[in-house]
Amino acid sequence: MSYYKMWMDRSENASNQQIYVQYINAYYAMEKNAYELILSKYPDNADLLNGKASDMARKLGFDKDTMDIYLGFLDGIKSSLKNGDDLDLEAVDDDTDISLDIDYEKLYYNMRDAKAQWLFKLPAWKSILSEEQIAEITREYRDANIAHAANIGRNDPCPCGSGKKYKKCCGKNI
Repeated sequence: MSYYKMWMDRSENASNQQIYVQYINAYYAMEKNAYELILSKYPDNADLLNGKASDMARKLGFDKDTMDIYLGFLDGIKSSLKNGDDLDLEAVDDDTDISLDIDYEKLYYNMRDAKAQWLFKLPAWKSILSEEQIAEITREYRDANIAHAANIGRNDPCPCGSGKKYKKCCGKNI
C-alpha cells in the first residue's frame, strides 16, 4: 500500500475516535514543525525542499513510521506549489525525487483559507512576507469570503426573526 493511500485511509477513518484524534493531532504537530523549519530557513531552505522523499521527510521531522503523515503534509502543500501538477502523490515512495517550488503568498492565503491559525500566525512569516503583503493577502481572503445577502423588500419578513415585516422592524430606521 502506498504512503498516500495509508494517509487517506487513516485521515478519513474516524471509526475509532480516539485513534483518529491522536493521528490527526500528530499530523498537526508535525505539519507545524515542518512549516516552522521551512519558513525559518527561508531563503536558504533548498536542502529541505529538494531530494529523495525519505531524506526530505527526515529533515522535516518525519521518520520511517510517519511517512504517511509526510504524504499528508505534501497533500496539504501541493496546491501552494508552482510545480504542484508535477507531484504525483500516489507514486511517492522512499526513493522518489521531489522538488517543492513554493509560492509563499499562495501558501499564506491557503493557510488562511484552511483556517489554520497555528500556521499562518507563525512568527517566521514576517521574514518572508512584508506587513503590507500580509495585510493585502488577508484583505483578499476576507473579500473573497464575504457573505452576500439578497436585497430585502420592505414587505418581506424581517431577517432578525421577529416575525414582523422588515419595514416595521429593522428597516424602520433606514
